[in-house]
Amino acid sequence: MDIREIAKRAKVSTATVSRAINRVPTVDPQLAKRVWKVVEELGYYPNTQARALVSGKTRIFGLIVSEITNPFFPEIVQSFEDMAVEHNYEILLTSTIHDPRRMEMSVRRMLERRVEGVAILTFGMEEALLEGLRFRKVPLVFIDVGPPVARVSNIKIDYRRGIRQAVQHLAALRHERIAFVAGPLSLKSAVARKIAFEESMHEIGMPVEPEYLVEGDHTLEGGMRALVHLSKLKNRPTAVMCSNDMGAIGVMREAYDYGIPIPQELSVVGFDDIRLSQFIIPPLTTIQMSQTELARLAFKALLTEVNRDSPSPNGTEYALETDLVLRKSTAMAPRAGKGEGN
Repeated sequence: MDIREIAKRAKVSTATVSRAINRVPTVDPQLAKRVWKVVEELGYYPNTQARALVSGKTRIFGLIVSEITNPFFPEIVQSFEDMAVEHNYEILLTSTIHDPRRMEMSVRRMLERRVEGVAILTFGMEEALLEGLRFRKVPLVFIDVGPPVARVSNIKIDYRRGIRQAVQHLAALRHERIAFVAGPLSLKSAVARKIAFEESMHEIGMPVEPEYLVEGDHTLEGGMRALVHLSKLKNRPTAVMCSNDMGAIGVMREAYDYGIPIPQELSVVGFDDIRLSQFIIPPLTTIQMSQTELARLAFKALLTEVNRDSPSPNGTEYALETDLVLRKSTAMAPRAGKGEGN
């Protein structure tokens, strides 16, 4: 089965079949309809590699995430793939798992498959990825760290907006001892969230006690370890804000074992608003960073770039806001004397 048979049955030229299958917009709609009718009747599947050789376009976008097992990323993948299907693109998905060797293999796969653009929706290791792809003139999308150069789009996340809302929310509930469980401070995104917390606290005149600042690792286990540390303090915090939802869920899990009721004795706030956060008990108050919107912006950025006649010399920047989502894991601070260590 080839395009000559399709052309014969549709009573058009092979050139028309080729243009119709490749969705060239100048093809007469009636002829294209006849071609696709025959394609469907015969169950013909075009050779995408051959099409790429002819057109010079693979219609494949690469998508690199940190780790697919982290509940933050599957929704990004799903939303990105939905956009790809809608625009007749395929995606080549890979995860780095924070492993430099795996990352190098990911880049090599992308280049071998001649992807038209790559969305690097990771938190960490972006600089090395940038060096591996930038000089191939492949359009790239980064979160926060994209440099202002041609063919690079940068999605800037307004961490401070949501974190400020969360700090003000806890202050309104009369919390004075507020702890912050950061992510790994080797990650720029984790540092940005920690700085946003400190600035928001200073803004309302509340001190940031060093003992209430804990470096975590964005995992459930890291959140559990943070709660163990905080529970040993003479004056335990009455509220804990975490750099991501996984850490916050870990804090809540360990609090259960310690017999610390949430939110009666300890209010907990997460960051990300992963789908799971609304189903735990109690449902987690968190700062929403929309994974669907992040994926939509990333796909839009790549699509815009591949369709440009000439790239913008300083790249392109997109903004993503964050907002507090109130649920049941925060409440008024306990009365003086409660929630304190012995």
